[in-house]
Amino acid sequence: MFDLYIANKNYSSWSLRPWVLMKALEIPFNEHLMPFEGGTGASHDTFIRFSPSGLVPCLVDVKDDDELAVWDSLAIVEYLAEQHANVWPSDKTARAWARSATAEMHSGFGTLRDECPMNCGMRVALNSLSTKLKTDVARLDALWQQGLERFGGPFLAGSHFTAVDAFYAPVAFRAQTFSLPLSEASQTYVEHLLALPAMQTWYQAALEEPWRESMHETDTLKNGNATADYRKP
Repeated sequence: MFDLYIANKNYSSWSLRPWVLMKALEIPFNEHLMPFEGGTGASHDTFIRFSPSGLVPCLVDVKDDDELAVWDSLAIVEYLAEQHANVWPSDKTARAWARSATAEMHSGFGTLRDECPMNCGMRVALNSLSTKLKTDVARLDALWQQGLERFGGPFLAGSHFTAVDAFYAPVAFRAQTFSLPLSEASQTYVEHLLALPAMQTWYQAALEEPWRESMHETDTLKNGNATADYRKP
């Protein structure tokens, strides 16, 4: 049985990736939610107890009283793929494209992450879009349109939800929070992701969380103004 360690659902985009993949593909796991403890690095002493990197997410596979820890969202996805064929598309071309797009999300889009951090319950009007943010959004839009057109949708690599969609699921929440300028096709994809039962379960849980972490709250509003907060007071 898998144990998946994650942080706040409202903030932790990296945690969402394996969580939503396993939920959508009905891969059983036990969830362990460990709230962030302050700013950068503050949670390390707690997280290191279960994660070799001191970061989340971390998947722990328990078999015959032996525990194997797999950390980092991409490593977790590949570990799951070794046991579940539907993690990646079955078609070779779609699978290669999906892996490339997943790797690009894992290592890229730094300005999008920095200027539009995940905060599921907030709605923010950006003061402006920086040049680098415009570049990231344009690349994101082009990438999504390419996948949707090439493989027929409604998901990025075809008719089924796979790891590549899981990696862009946090961007769907970012698009919702910051009203990112996207093409009609990409906006439809965002709405399709947000409507998934697994995404709705995550979202509703995020709204119910009692925690407010100052660093994440400050980052959310550093480039804009709050227009709504749907979180439970």
